[in-house]
Amino acid sequence: MENRAEVREFLVSRRARVTPERAGLLGGADRRVPGLRRSEVAMLAGVSVEYYTRLERGNLTGASDSVLEGVARALHMDEAERGHLFDLARAASGSSIVRRRPRRAASIRPGLQAALDAISCPAMVRNDRMDILGTNLLGRAVFDEVYEMGDAVPNLARFAFLSDAARSFYPEWDKATDITVAILRSEAGRFPRDKDLHDLVGELSTRSEEFRTTWGAHNVRRHGTGVKNYRHHVVGDLSFSFEGLEVTEDPGLQLLIYTTEPGSSSEDGIRLLGSWAADQPWAERYGLPSAVRDRSEPRR
Repeated sequence: MENRAEVREFLVSRRARVTPERAGLLGGADRRVPGLRRSEVAMLAGVSVEYYTRLERGNLTGASDSVLEGVARALHMDEAERGHLFDLARAASGSSIVRRRPRRAASIRPGLQAALDAISCPAMVRNDRMDILGTNLLGRAVFDEVYEMGDAVPNLARFAFLSDAARSFYPEWDKATDITVAILRSEAGRFPRDKDLHDLVGELSTRSEEFRTTWGAHNVRRHGTGVKNYRHHVVGDLSFSFEGLEVTEDPGLQLLIYTTEPGSSSEDGIRLLGSWAADQPWAERYGLPSAVRDRSEPRR
């Protein structure tokens, strides 16, 4: 993931998607390029055509924050894209402020696992490489097919692109994989020297044409809240609202909590899934969620 190529392809792809009308310019019928011309971006960003051309050829070295902000505005970048542009500029500078990835742990702390077990709805901890490092019982049950791949560390990106089960698990597989790749692309911009992430991207690029195509779109995304829809092989369709929380003590880890609408079919599905999970051979590693424990303990 050479920086100049990354910068060039990212800026070209962003420019191609902004129409003159969206930018408040007159279009015309004789345009030979999709989106804006370089001269139009330069005008909107407040820089010379020659300087913007240098940027788009991949040379962000020495670009000031004000110039980067101007380019981001001209290309209608959202917050994730703006952050990615600044990350690419830091990498181009070669200075000491380029982020270095903290050593990536292979598991989570006992205290963090205890916190997961105390949560009554599905929950997991993953890192920025999409490795699942810990779950509670319900989280393990929801993502059962990810674990069935048999990897030493289950990885959501490998599951999405390399497992046939993923196309059933994700009812909107194309959307789910777009988000997965956008998260990985964002992390690659933040940590350009992350060998483990590079190795994952290389593996998926080699083994999945869909991944190569999606990776080439250069989309980036922050994905900390929203709705997730899954089709589980035991209980069928599940719909969750989810929240992603950064783990302060462990940089790079995110705690994801999945909740269901009270009285919904998904809430019923999670109750059934909890009962199923309690009978699985891996259940003894986890604390039982209250919904299962209340039914399994005799009344006093």
